[in-house]
Amino acid sequence: MRTSPIGIPTRPAPSAWLSAGLSILFVASWSSGFIGAKLGASDAPATTLLMWRFIPVALALSAVAALLARRSPAPRRTRRGAMTQIGVGALSQCGYTLTVYWAIGLGVSTGTTALIDGVQPLVVAVLAGPLLGAAASGRQWFGLTVGAIGVVIVTWTDATASTTAAPWWAYLIPLAGMASLVAATFLDRRGPNTLSRTESLAIHCTTSAVIFTAICLVDGTAMPPAAPGFWVAIGWLIGLSTLGGYGLYWILVDRLGVTSVNALMFLMPPVTTLWGAAMFGEPLTATTIVGLTVALGATITVVRVGKRREQCPDRPSRASENPAYSGQHRPHPDRVGSRAESEVS
Repeated sequence: MRTSPIGIPTRPAPSAWLSAGLSILFVASWSSGFIGAKLGASDAPATTLLMWRFIPVALALSAVAALLARRSPAPRRTRRGAMTQIGVGALSQCGYTLTVYWAIGLGVSTGTTALIDGVQPLVVAVLAGPLLGAAASGRQWFGLTVGAIGVVIVTWTDATASTTAAPWWAYLIPLAGMASLVAATFLDRRGPNTLSRTESLAIHCTTSAVIFTAICLVDGTAMPPAAPGFWVAIGWLIGLSTLGGYGLYWILVDRLGVTSVNALMFLMPPVTTLWGAAMFGEPLTATTIVGLTVALGATITVVRVGKRREQCPDRPSRASENPAYSGQHRPHPDRVGSRAESEVS
């Protein structure tokens, strides 16, 4: 069975302007998930919110995927490929979003939750070399380290503030979500490449809808509240966080590679902090501006270095040296944005 080299883009990178535009949209869409979690937290339990977030998307994407399936021969689709995507959906959506919502429900601020998730680029960079055959360069490591420093600057004050109501262990919960999303990304890139991105996302959302519906039916929280704010949050999470956030995550992983895309995660904490300050009155200090600037500079460094290495490699990568990677990957012709994170959330 063919697999894809995890750390390497599976389609030619788009133009610089298109890459920048998609990256900006991704950062905004992914950050919206943290905001949406807080929007709906006061009206319903996290599992209820997540159940009604994924059911409409699962139905819509499944219908679209069924139409697209007619355009390519059935032999391209395998049971193993579908099972892999079920696992990816359970990790990237269920595992990630539930931990984010749980932490925010316990009182962890949106910015701090995003901060903890912001260590994801470093985790990916550490694992990319031994597992993916796409080790980060020295300059990328520098950018990743500086970005992590910027992330800490932005939300450290919030995490240590005397007004923080969350218990200490609540700050460990988003770490599980971060690990879940990283595992989903690796599983997706190592798994058999037999489905289009639309089909894959449909499977992800259907998996999430089934899991959260089962949880809600068991604990008796499946009935949605009548509060208008709940449905505003659902619309927000469907349009921005699910279709925008997860859709763009996988598209950009295909186009730019894992390291470059995960470097964008450094921007989530400062953007979420700014957004939370504007919508919920969460603290906004000068450190936020400093951290945002540092994180932005680090992100640009990682992405630009990664693009130069892709265009003008100065030495053969492990993917080219190892026949286990070389020449194995052939993207599905219908793959939207190509092959590849949260939702957010």
